[in-house]
Amino acid sequence: MTSGHPDKVCDSISDAIVDACLGIDPNSRVAVETLVKGTKSKAIIVLAGEVSLNGAPPNYETIARETAASIGYTDHSIGMDATSDLRCEVHTYITTQSEYISQGVDGDIDSQGAGDQGMMFGYACNETEDTPELTGCYFPIAAALSQRLTRRLDTIQKSGEIPWMRPDGKSQVSVLLDGMDDSEDFIPPHVSNIVIAVQHARDAGGLAFDGDAQREFIHRTVWEEVVKHAIPKRWLVDFDHKDLIVNGTGSFPDPGGPYSDAGLTGRKIIVDTYGGRAHGGGAFSGKDPSKVDRSAAYHARWAAKHVVAAGLADQCEIQVSYAIGRAQPIGLRANTSGTGTISDPELSTKILNVFDWRPAAMIRDLDLKRPIYLATASGGHFGRSPTKEGHFPWERIHEDRIAALQS
Repeated sequence: MTSGHPDKVCDSISDAIVDACLGIDPNSRVAVETLVKGTKSKAIIVLAGEVSLNGAPPNYETIARETAASIGYTDHSIGMDATSDLRCEVHTYITTQSEYISQGVDGDIDSQGAGDQGMMFGYACNETEDTPELTGCYFPIAAALSQRLTRRLDTIQKSGEIPWMRPDGKSQVSVLLDGMDDSEDFIPPHVSNIVIAVQHARDAGGLAFDGDAQREFIHRTVWEEVVKHAIPKRWLVDFDHKDLIVNGTGSFPDPGGPYSDAGLTGRKIIVDTYGGRAHGGGAFSGKDPSKVDRSAAYHARWAAKHVVAAGLADQCEIQVSYAIGRAQPIGLRANTSGTGTISDPELSTKILNVFDWRPAAMIRDLDLKRPIYLATASGGHFGRSPTKEGHFPWERIHEDRIAALQS
């Protein structure tokens, strides 16, 4: 999903609020949901949830408007004008966190319990490691390529280089990892299908709306300016650009975004994680790191990535479960799907010994009490490059952890 997809707009607003609260108080407790919907006359943004922090709370309405506007929603005719009080209303229903939750979550590294119960998953594999542009991702290749497509669409939107492209969009990639042709010869891994939806102006290309010429122009532009930019040539060797599906129903014209599709925080868990390869647990956006839905999922990804990087498996899924108010996880299991160099039970024990799974320890080791979450709201939470500013710390490889796992 691009950042302009209505659900991703909501994730961005919710995470912008998390960042603002953590900027005021690193110990903030935040659980905020966002809903957006456009109508013919105006758009509505609804903010609801719980926030507790030491200090004056941020201006939630201003955050919501500025976040949506930064994504590109500054014109009612395309789906929403977040800058206009007349064309966009913001309704805020945010209270403080229940004392009965906080009494089990606050504490030191030994006593701080999980902010909720549930199971979280982390996953890594080596599918990206033979592609120079993706080396070090340890991520499912189809999901990695799909992420690159939507991030390219976001780059185009922010730069304005193709003015008729709008913020709303999505992508899907299918990859043939291995197989045989009719002569039983090996078929090298390659992209087999690409699907892209991108909202556009009705007069895109200066051509008649919804005509064959306009559809061909949009298709050609997406191929040249999006697909060929985002997907490494090595994966397009056996792909015919005529098989690219762009706006499968024919057209995706203004108004789109929240006008054509209501948005809600946390509705794109598969998009946010591993593209269907592994999944489970709750949504991430709008939650501070005391919620293990977020911190334990990040920590599980961090641990799984180290397992694969250490050469202990070609793929690794880690499942970890918590009880609210308890510091230690109540269960952890690694599954390498038969690709491990040691047994899964032995690997699970190593993971428990090398990584500290207590909530406060996970927050400490990944330095999660910082305003780093808006960047995660679109483009995927995993398989990204860690930045000098401290974003995506769960993607950073530590040689001491590698050595400990290998010992």
